[in-house]
Amino acid sequence: MTKNQQKLINSLKLKKYRNKENLFICEGVKIFETLVKSDFIIKEIFAVSDFIDQNFHVKKYNYTEVLETELKKISELTTPQKVLTLVEIPKKNIENTYFKDKLTLVLDNIQDPGNLGTIVRIADWFGIKNIVCSLNTVDLYSPKVVQATMGSIFSVNIFYTDLIELLKKHSESDIYGTFMNGHNIYKQNLSSTGFIVMGNEANGISSELEQFITTKLSIPTFNQTKTAESLNVAVATAIICSEFIRR
Repeated sequence: MTKNQQKLINSLKLKKYRNKENLFICEGVKIFETLVKSDFIIKEIFAVSDFIDQNFHVKKYNYTEVLETELKKISELTTPQKVLTLVEIPKKNIENTYFKDKLTLVLDNIQDPGNLGTIVRIADWFGIKNIVCSLNTVDLYSPKVVQATMGSIFSVNIFYTDLIELLKKHSESDIYGTFMNGHNIYKQNLSSTGFIVMGNEANGISSELEQFITTKLSIPTFNQTKTAESLNVAVATAIICSEFIRR
């Protein structure tokens, strides 16, 4: 591995350089296996010799054989895996996306990379193909977010846009939001289409978006002592998606 290659990879751990180079990092065997089956464009693969020998299709791409010691210098993982890939950030136009007749997740200012990555994985599990994030939501292509998706980043369409404009445009749709004082989701009529808004980890859904919510939902607690004040946003998303899809 050259010094320039190492410098490029380490720079991609910052959003401004990901945007500049239009590249992001994928690490690990599991994610690589999902990546090669997708339509994402692989720029370069860095892998140890035994991985290359066991995965002949690596040689179809631009690749560099590296030592494990070199992999440690560029990896974000505590225990580096056998392969790291540079992938082009796809150009996705929200204006060309059809949101009617399906469920869409809307994320308002999600800040934790693990939460965003897990929510992408949850959407993939439940067959929800579109996620729309606020402009201040954590960057999808952060290495920690990509890792947390476990490959689901390649199966779900994720957009960043002004959520007020989005919900204004689709104000005729069912727009659900999660609130502590909302209607019990298990007793509420739920549509098979529309938007499900999930709020920030600490502050919930912003007041600017609350005005567009047509149905407020909550997940009831079954613990009368209520020692837990709230649910993690990714856990709440899983419960809510499960209930919508179950119906």
